[in-house]
Amino acid sequence: MSSSPVPPSSGTSSSFLEQTVSLLSSVAGYMRLPAIASTGVACVLTSLLYFKQKALIYPSHIPPNSRTDVPRPSQFNIKDYEELIIPTNDGEKLSAYYIRGPRHGRNSDVTVLMFHGNAGNIGHRLPIARMLISTTGCNVFMLEYRGYGGSTGAPDEAGLTIDAQTALDYLRDRAETRNHKLLIYGQSLGGAVSIKLVAKNQDRDDYITGLILENTFLSMRKLIPSIIPPAKYLAVLCHQVWASDSVIANVKVPILFLSGLQDEIVPPIHMKRLYDLSTAPIKIWKPLPGGDHNSSVLEEGYFEAISDFMTRVTGPSGSEKEKLRYDLRSGGA
Repeated sequence: MSSSPVPPSSGTSSSFLEQTVSLLSSVAGYMRLPAIASTGVACVLTSLLYFKQKALIYPSHIPPNSRTDVPRPSQFNIKDYEELIIPTNDGEKLSAYYIRGPRHGRNSDVTVLMFHGNAGNIGHRLPIARMLISTTGCNVFMLEYRGYGGSTGAPDEAGLTIDAQTALDYLRDRAETRNHKLLIYGQSLGGAVSIKLVAKNQDRDDYITGLILENTFLSMRKLIPSIIPPAKYLAVLCHQVWASDSVIANVKVPILFLSGLQDEIVPPIHMKRLYDLSTAPIKIWKPLPGGDHNSSVLEEGYFEAISDFMTRVTGPSGSEKEKLRYDLRSGGA
């Protein structure tokens, strides 16, 4: 597949994004259920917290058919892409999409590695990838966690940590992307995955140039009181910790914080606290006043903030470098 994606019209892109938000809102309803359940149901959920917490934290079967019905990029008029199967070092096989932006355009040497939230699959986030490419001209790599979509295995914190490292190593080793500038982008649970990955890998080289976080949480244990209020005293039983609040101070690459101030799943104070804990040399706070947990991507300024951040942390790229070299050779400005 060799032709470049055709930049979508804003109307079509908005429609795709609205469909995505509508679909993922069903997940938000699932996640809200424990908080609004009767005391009896909540007590049952509390008793399941330790033994069945993986099913609660990683609802890969929500929305229905998420394990078998994975939208493909071609369904969103994306033409220049690859469907990949990537092995992990512990024997799993992860599905992924690599989607190219314009071959010689702005940010043609920038790749965004996307990590999605705790439900659905990578196909459900294709409208977001399409919008990223349309607004920035970057390339996008979308990895499917183990136990999600077409990937094998069962999800847990240790496994998703391996999956994230597998994605990064793949991009480092791939001839097409090894010299690219890489931005890590995580939504909700994907933000926790991203923070952990960057903290571990940022000192290996300067390959990772920035981190983008949207509506993520301090830690799973600190999120539980918001999701299952009756279980707040038993949060210590949660062995899927994702302690981003203990890790983010170690992240030394620039960070963009995208926070939906109407988030009904992850209280916005979690994102603000992560911002305060960050010691990154560049950290940017972008509040989205009307954004809830899934609709933040529809808020005015969302993709513009990502585009501005990308320009700031990656510097001149692609055709801009060629123009700069030409201007220097010809004595231009």
